[in-house]
Amino acid sequence: MEFDFDVIRRSWADVLLTGMTFTLRLTVLAMAGGVVLGTLLALARLSGFRPLALLAAGYVNLIRAVPLVLVIFWFYFLVPYLAAWVIGADEPVRVGAFWSALITFTLFQAAYYCEIMRGGIGAISRGQVHAAQALGMRYWQCMGYVVLPQALRNMLPVLLTQTIVLFQDVSLVYVLSVPDFVGAAARVAQRDGRLVEMYSFVAVVYFVMCCALSALVRRLQRARR
Repeated sequence: MEFDFDVIRRSWADVLLTGMTFTLRLTVLAMAGGVVLGTLLALARLSGFRPLALLAAGYVNLIRAVPLVLVIFWFYFLVPYLAAWVIGADEPVRVGAFWSALITFTLFQAAYYCEIMRGGIGAISRGQVHAAQALGMRYWQCMGYVVLPQALRNMLPVLLTQTIVLFQDVSLVYVLSVPDFVGAAARVAQRDGRLVEMYSFVAVVYFVMCCALSALVRRLQRARR
């Protein structure tokens, strides 16, 4: 059996345009939502209000102990019923695979971004916090104007590394028949009977993009030194 480069030549542009666009959009939206929710969880874990800290810690530990593919299936089947319960509908609401996947990845990645942000916040000198409090800043003002900007800047390489992991994990939405990059390539592979060629193409694209992003992370790390 010969490796057929022609099937890649005929379909690579369409697969990249449709599939990779979907994958990148889901990655960016899940990253943004995950960072925001993860920051809130980190602040909750560092809170002096013990019930809130325990609740946030329980959520983070639970999410990190469950396989992502299981969470994807769980939310895909649960969200329609949960949405119906919220709005009081009699029938499950058609949420769609994209929104189910976005909710799943946002909630899942928030647990990991939370630990990154918690480490970044903890690395900020307490002297700066005390100085902000001496200037009359409240807790949230101190966090928003003094601590979080520094923590985000310090943790940017680690946040980007976790985003690379998220970019790779998005391929798991293939199990929901969502037209992501892997799903688009799989349809071409099954149509033309060229699984080896198309999946090799997918592997090469992921390798190149992840190496480029990793190089960016290393450059940011060197710039901070």
